[in-house]
Amino acid sequence: MGGEIIDGKKVAELVRQSVREDVEQWVKKGNRAPFLQVVLVGDDPASVVYTGTKTKACRDVGIDTNTLELQDTISAKELKGIITDLNNDDSVDGILVQMPLPSHLSQYDVIESIDHRKDVDGFHPMNVGRLSIDQPCFRSCTPAGVMELFKYYSIPVKSKHAVVVGASNIVGSPMAVMLSRENSTGKATTTICHKFTRDLTTHTIHADILVVAAGQPNLIKAEMVKEGVVVVDVGINRVADETSEKGYKLVGDVDFESVRKKASWITPVPGGVGPMTVAMLMKNTLLAAKKSIYP
Repeated sequence: MGGEIIDGKKVAELVRQSVREDVEQWVKKGNRAPFLQVVLVGDDPASVVYTGTKTKACRDVGIDTNTLELQDTISAKELKGIITDLNNDDSVDGILVQMPLPSHLSQYDVIESIDHRKDVDGFHPMNVGRLSIDQPCFRSCTPAGVMELFKYYSIPVKSKHAVVVGASNIVGSPMAVMLSRENSTGKATTTICHKFTRDLTTHTIHADILVVAAGQPNLIKAEMVKEGVVVVDVGINRVADETSEKGYKLVGDVDFESVRKKASWITPVPGGVGPMTVAMLMKNTLLAAKKSIYP
């Protein structure tokens, strides 16, 4: 049989329903609908799909949105000028610049140019810094979604040994901070691993909670985890599959079938963490409109 499935689709829909109801109440009180401005630089196919998914989700919960499509030849100065205008526009509650950016643009400079009060992705240094000292902030959507899954399924985190594989600024690093610092759902003893970690199994085998965000298909095998582990697979990778009409299938960073036999809980790919990322973006945008975090 194996571990119980952590159903991200179900929980994400519950989060979105809650946001939808809150938006309705917000508008009934005479406020305008929250507004998210998406900025898409270039025409990277994956980015086009991601922005489409996010804007569709916005409209589904009553959040107004618009996507500003810019040429991939835009200069850093021009892009920052556009972002400054959005920062100063009171009708814009949240700003989302879709990553990755063309190579001639620094994502760090661009992120830092966004007003942290409109940074609904949770990537701005102000929000990252406040997260690290356990202060109110916009939290990075993917790790925030993982914490929401733990909360929904009553999966205990406090005093557990959590191991995070992957140290990116978007997922791995804030995930480790949330697991170790957050008062209500955190307080785990946390180890963070990455591609330079020697003998990864010596760390993963001791994990009570294992979060994998390494971007490497089927990195985690059954022999690398202990019985009863909670496994959260953030990875989403395309691998060739001749039996599929598309010629590929989506897999995570965890060898799902073998690891599930030892896990107590496990997220599938797709349908696990992915839907939660978008749901938490909706939540952050509503908070930005209400000025709940930064009055």
